[in-house]
Amino acid sequence: MLKGLALTPPVCGRISIGRMVERNGKRLPEKDDAFTITTQVQQKGEWLLHPLNEELRKATTGKLRAIPVRFLFNDPDLNLRAEYSCFDRDTGRPVCVGNGETCRRATDAGIEELPCPSPDGCAFGQGGACKPYGRLNVRIGDEDELGAFIFRTTSYNSIRTLAARLHYFSAASGLLLACLPLELKLRGKSTTQSYRSAIYYVDLGVRTGSTLEAAITEARELDARRRAVGFDQAALDVAARTGFANGAFEEGIEDSGAVADEFYPAGSGEGDSHHDDHDAPRVIAASSSLKDRLDQRAALLGGKAA
Repeated sequence: MLKGLALTPPVCGRISIGRMVERNGKRLPEKDDAFTITTQVQQKGEWLLHPLNEELRKATTGKLRAIPVRFLFNDPDLNLRAEYSCFDRDTGRPVCVGNGETCRRATDAGIEELPCPSPDGCAFGQGGACKPYGRLNVRIGDEDELGAFIFRTTSYNSIRTLAARLHYFSAASGLLLACLPLELKLRGKSTTQSYRSAIYYVDLGVRTGSTLEAAITEARELDARRRAVGFDQAALDVAARTGFANGAFEEGIEDSGAVADEFYPAGSGEGDSHHDDHDAPRVIAASSSLKDRLDQRAALLGGKAA
């Protein structure tokens, strides 16, 4: 195993809320009130739709606002990884990632382990430079039983709701989260921050027309069948946990381009995410070196304090 390379679930495609549009020669995010499932391939700046997108959309009465899913792992925190993150705008590479207690920060001397008091209490992350960033992996259909579709979000609403649901469903099912038939749901609400206009976030629930009791019964049956053929879910969770811990940051070189295009498109001002309620973090502008960017950030904070 290559040290420093985080081993993440193989990605079959992407789940997003919204899309990129071109206006006046600039690629800008446009909000939407429905899911879009795409491949990992782009043509002419657009992500190609995955066949499942049309298949699932036809099964609904209109827009795709629910996606039937299962999870790869029983541990909720392996399916949804959420951290406080600060990204480089131009490259999409992480500069600092923390969990509210400790963080890993890229410096000219390498990766340093530092205290992480959360964005509100961190001088480096003040001013909106650091925000929550979540990655959710789900299985859609039976195309790849060890692969996943990824949903990236910087929305407090989506991260908080998904984290709570995952832990609740795991506990209620007797730690059989990977066997539960569930669905991602798109919900809307209005807040003072959205000036009472609708914002959308992602929730998780039992599939339409089913109940929690029926879902748990199906999960127990699937778990029994898997055990009978030797499927070791506990070992799979351990392998995934070891793989995630193998790298300082989850995003690699190949992921950084997608992150930059998805959250920080050229000309988008503050780099707002088009996925949820536009909670994307502002990022440090690129400079000649990481030290310059960190010094630039410190000077900016010092000027505000003055």
